[in-house]
Amino acid sequence: MMRWLGDRAETWQAELDFPLLGTVLTLLSLGVVMVYSASIALAQADRHIGFHAGYFFTRQLLYVGMGVLVGWMCFHVPLDLWKKYALPLFGLGILGLVLVLIPGLGKEVNGSRRWLPLGIFNLQPSEFMKFLVLLYAADYTSRKSDVMHSLKSGFVPLFLVMLVVGMLLLKEPDFGAFAVMTTIAAAILFLGGMNWRLFLGLSVLLGIAFVLMVVLSPYRFNRLVWFWNPWADPFGKGYQLTHALIAFGHGGLWGLGLGGSIEKQLYLPEAHTDFLMAVIAEELGFMGVLVTIGLFAFLVIRAFAIGRRVAAMECYFEALVAQGVGVWMAVQSVVNIGVNMGLLPTKGLTLPLLSYGGSGIVANIMALAVLFRIDYESRQRMRHRGKPR
Repeated sequence: MMRWLGDRAETWQAELDFPLLGTVLTLLSLGVVMVYSASIALAQADRHIGFHAGYFFTRQLLYVGMGVLVGWMCFHVPLDLWKKYALPLFGLGILGLVLVLIPGLGKEVNGSRRWLPLGIFNLQPSEFMKFLVLLYAADYTSRKSDVMHSLKSGFVPLFLVMLVVGMLLLKEPDFGAFAVMTTIAAAILFLGGMNWRLFLGLSVLLGIAFVLMVVLSPYRFNRLVWFWNPWADPFGKGYQLTHALIAFGHGGLWGLGLGGSIEKQLYLPEAHTDFLMAVIAEELGFMGVLVTIGLFAFLVIRAFAIGRRVAAMECYFEALVAQGVGVWMAVQSVVNIGVNMGLLPTKGLTLPLLSYGGSGIVANIMALAVLFRIDYESRQRMRHRGKPR
């Protein structure tokens, strides 16, 4: 019996990346704790939810539990099936983006129509679409590897598909999700072998397109103006950013202590969602922010390391998915932290694995579960290759 247990422990140790698993669990745990701390005042003040201090904490626990369950199921799906059904799943994601725009089906909050009400929670298709774009772009690039140097055969088909996705997202509007998905797709094309000159030219055109979308939209342009100088209107357009910066200033090196944030006392809007990092900075200080960034950096580094390993085994779809997960986590966390610190204009993007929200948490865990599956299958291949015949 003891020998069997020892063999099983050795097998799991050989087939699971425990440092990566520990990093993911640490981020999820930190998120639950900080969401609770950041949301207490809001929950106690909101009569619509019964003035229950643990309202958001309880729901975040449920979301994490749901995400772990869905992630466990995703982990047990062979990668061949993910590749086989990448296109149908992508089509299902587009359907979700269409449904939120239909009056009576989509739910509108603060002028944005991004959610499908499902009773106990609201489903946000754009969060899952990030994962589905990742799978589709990896499948497309791995299938078209021979023509990645061609503008017409390699880039244009994916560009046209992403154009449809972008139009639907901008109708919601969800510019932040569109930017993340575009970056994921572009990064996968580049990692998949697109000619660097072609990629550079397309990147410049994409940058010009983003600038035009900002300049030609009064809503986005005003956000950019107040981002440049939020102190010009600290009680109006610059209110959220100025209070986020105040939170960072309060925190100092070691912070005010867990639960000690002043800005979460109904001063900083969206403290438990988009601006959770500001509360982390105020309560845990510069060191807490540094540790959080370090955890994300380790996660991204491990994702790329797994991608390089499976690429060496000539498993190109798996390699692109692994590296795409790394790109996703890196881009979204950098943008969110940059917004919180006043380095980037407000985008409405949450902090992966930490911020409050069911769809985001579940989609993040699904992507990481597939990353663990890639790592697991690659270790299986290595073990079988190492066995004597």
